[in-house]
Amino acid sequence: MEGIILKALSGFYYVDGGDGALTACRGRGKFRHQKLIPLVGDRVRFTPLGEGAGILDEILPRKNQFQRPAVANIDQLVVIASGAVPVTDPFLIDRVVSIAEGRDCEPVICINKCDLDAAEELYQTYRKAGFLTLRVSAETGEGIPELAAAIAGKVSAFTGNSGVGKSSILNALEPEFRLQVGEVSDKLGRGRHTTRHVELFRLSSGAIVADTPGFSSFDTEGMELRRPEELQYTFREFAPYLDQCRFTGCAHVKEKGCAVLAAVKAGEIAPSRHASYVRLYEQAKEVPEWERKEKEQ
Repeated sequence: MEGIILKALSGFYYVDGGDGALTACRGRGKFRHQKLIPLVGDRVRFTPLGEGAGILDEILPRKNQFQRPAVANIDQLVVIASGAVPVTDPFLIDRVVSIAEGRDCEPVICINKCDLDAAEELYQTYRKAGFLTLRVSAETGEGIPELAAAIAGKVSAFTGNSGVGKSSILNALEPEFRLQVGEVSDKLGRGRHTTRHVELFRLSSGAIVADTPGFSSFDTEGMELRRPEELQYTFREFAPYLDQCRFTGCAHVKEKGCAVLAAVKAGEIAPSRHASYVRLYEQAKEVPEWERKEKEQ
């Protein structure tokens, strides 16, 4: 049978074969010999053994994979942000969006707590950059139907800085989840992490969603492996200008005749987005090539 791994715990992989029942599978020894670790989100072939048990036989080719959190085959990365406490730093959004863009994964920007703050600048920044950008309120239900439509029929991972309401939004989408929701600490201005492991949930609409850890742990290793010259392709609004720079190999940081910088000055590219690009570019430059090659092996 074929199915998808929805949860991995204590050496068992819980596979949904499409009939609504989960089969607790052990992986075959060949995975260990091949140093291949099954991931939540993997499409697999498995053999049911009865009484809810089974064996994983094969991991089908992956569309993409992430190291932290350990998930595979994500169609969309829904980035939850907030203009209310805790206010989201645009750099955190841009770092995760850059990772998604480099992994064939469509970013969706979802601004929660719009009943408290509409976050107009954030909304306009990402809408203008070409991303599906939604405003929702897990508290009042505003925008939840639009979000439900955006994730229907797809595998989506939800991420965002702690306290912005990832679990609350999942509860609003499907109240039966009753996921643990952390209270935002008034003293610290940020939430306590409430998600202990990555798990995919199948909604009644057919969508499959994951609640993931916050930005602090989201695939920073993968970000470090990115070469500086590759980053320009993960900022989609740069695309129309990349071939218009005066000099070949332009870094788009402070070079003369840079078409990207001209677009920033003209208001075609948001200054916050370009500032995030420069920050990521400088970070990538600090990683020695030998260290990058060592991590790729």
